[in-house]
Amino acid sequence: MRVIIASDHAGLRLKEKVKKYLKRKKIEYEDLGTESFTSVDYPDYALKVAEKVAKNKNTRGILVCGTGTGMTIAANKVKGIRAVAAYDAYSAKMSRTDNDTNVLGLRGRFFPLEKMKKIITVWLDTPFSGEKRHKRRIKKIRDYEMKR
Repeated sequence: MRVIIASDHAGLRLKEKVKKYLKRKKIEYEDLGTESFTSVDYPDYALKVAEKVAKNKNTRGILVCGTGTGMTIAANKVKGIRAVAAYDAYSAKMSRTDNDTNVLGLRGRFFPLEKMKKIITVWLDTPFSGEKRHKRRIKKIRDYEMKR
């Protein structure tokens, strides 16, 4: 698996720490920016990551902004993306088990790094359950996307 990562200016510090963490865990990643603390528009980076993840089956995305919310909203506009803003290991795990999420939104402000590492590890390591009811629900989302 390969991880595509990006942040806005508010998430840059944490993104750099996440990259070091991924490297230590020997997880291949690609950084799509930003590299500056100058204010940028988070949708620009969220959409880049989401489009790349949507086109490449064996990838997942990690987005970091101030709250994790804005980038997650933007990423979910791309067909084929199921993004979650996870604030604890349980929400990260269940988003993978039940929803087969492929993009993780993280909060760059006021959030302990150790908690973030746990969220990332759980999210990356948890497989989709493949249960019939979850597949049915994801298919409904996919079918809706195809109508748009």
